[in-house]
Amino acid sequence: MLLRALAVVALCLTPGLASAAATNPSGLPLPRFVTVKAKAATVRVGPGYQYDVAWQYQVGGVPVEIVQEFDVWRKIRDVDGSVGWVHQSMLSGTRAGYVTRDGGDKIGLRSGASDESGIVAWVGPGFPVKISSCEKGWCAVIATDHPADGSPSNYSGYLPETDLWGVYSGESFD
Repeated sequence: MLLRALAVVALCLTPGLASAAATNPSGLPLPRFVTVKAKAATVRVGPGYQYDVAWQYQVGGVPVEIVQEFDVWRKIRDVDGSVGWVHQSMLSGTRAGYVTRDGGDKIGLRSGASDESGIVAWVGPGFPVKISSCEKGWCAVIATDHPADGSPSNYSGYLPETDLWGVYSGESFD
């Protein structure tokens, strides 16, 4: 009886979610993760050029979460929880994230999507990664090391979605 009632509620809510996404100016669901594509992207306190500048991103590829839309403006939240408005042209659908391992411990970047796979590299909290895909709780990522005395090295591997900011629990994409 309870399962039947939950199924009816779920069926009633599903069309509402689809229509909510369709009513956004972009037609895409909210919230969603994207990246800042412009090297100098201005974040404002409101959705328009007439609003004051809150801060400015100085590099591209920074992951942010879109939480609201108004015309061509997107209200974003960053990894620190700061919120502001950015023009849609400053954003890209490319996915990226940060390692968020609890306790400050480093985590092994795995060669496969399992705890039994070998470790390719070690990454710590706050380490930025490009996210290629996620499935069944694991995300394929590229981590780039920028040593002070040499050229960058890229490491491809897998991290659990639970250790990343930039993906939702149970999210699958490629």
